[in-house]
Amino acid sequence: MSKLTDTIDEQVRWNDRAGLKDVNDLNQAIHEGRIGDIIRTAEALQEKKLATIAEKIAANPKIKIILLAGPSSSGKTSTSKRLSIQLMTCWKKPVALSMDNWFLNRENTPLDENGEKDYESIFALDLEQFNQDLQDLIDGKEVQLPTYNFQTGEREYRGNTLKLEEDNLLILEGIHALNPLLSDKIAREHKFLIYASALTGLRMEGDTRISTSDNRLLRRMCRDNATRGCSAEETLARWPSVRRGEEKWIFPYQENADCFFNTAMIYEFSALYPKSAKLLSEIPVESPQMAEAHRLLHFLTYFTPIPDKEIPTNSLLREFIGGSVFDVG
Repeated sequence: MSKLTDTIDEQVRWNDRAGLKDVNDLNQAIHEGRIGDIIRTAEALQEKKLATIAEKIAANPKIKIILLAGPSSSGKTSTSKRLSIQLMTCWKKPVALSMDNWFLNRENTPLDENGEKDYESIFALDLEQFNQDLQDLIDGKEVQLPTYNFQTGEREYRGNTLKLEEDNLLILEGIHALNPLLSDKIAREHKFLIYASALTGLRMEGDTRISTSDNRLLRRMCRDNATRGCSAEETLARWPSVRRGEEKWIFPYQENADCFFNTAMIYEFSALYPKSAKLLSEIPVESPQMAEAHRLLHFLTYFTPIPDKEIPTNSLLREFIGGSVFDVG
């Protein structure tokens, strides 16, 4: 059985044990005033899982680099920050680095099949320099860290340096983190690979599962509007391209992970409902995205909404609905 299947089955078993087999059970719990306990339990389960992962990493002194991957709106940023906190409780000193800083200069970016610059390609990164810098850090050397200037499209060196101390751990998150090509020069024993995604185990009715893609799409819609000013129409228009990139660069490598981390919350569709329904209702009737908007609006009507105030400020879901205690904007 695959790690992906195991992770989804684990979520389904917990839902069944909690008496939350489908949307009707969740709605009933909301109407009966039990949603607070459900939210706190779901959050505690995620935190417990992260603590277990952190303890496993901390117990192996050979691990120097944590690579975290996942598809769009899987909650990688919040997961990285929450994992860092758990690692600190294990007496480790995590250091987060952005893979974006190793982008090739824009003029050297590879082209896609349409002749356009392909920023999603793993070959848009300077893989040779990335591997050299990581190996130098593992070897205890001081490294000049690059910064990618998105305005000029060039990699710059601004005097930022890093030298790993004994208890430091590097955390890098990005879509290519599990691709062997990314860090092929780094010994496997020094790496710990994590795959994060919203793998909801909630059913509609009977054995009808909810699409994990719809889960992430609604998350992205809310986040894009809050942090980038994008309309729901713009997010829906981009989604097919995002999905094609995931199929090409992420999903083929998910089973390479040492562990899966499920970022889905059993209550999250009810929490996403108010914001996402409002955004979807603003799409013009004549829009090419109207059919998809109508489908999603109909889907949301199966859920009883819950207000933002019910969601803890340290919840991973806050990355998408706003109000997070972490800097995830």
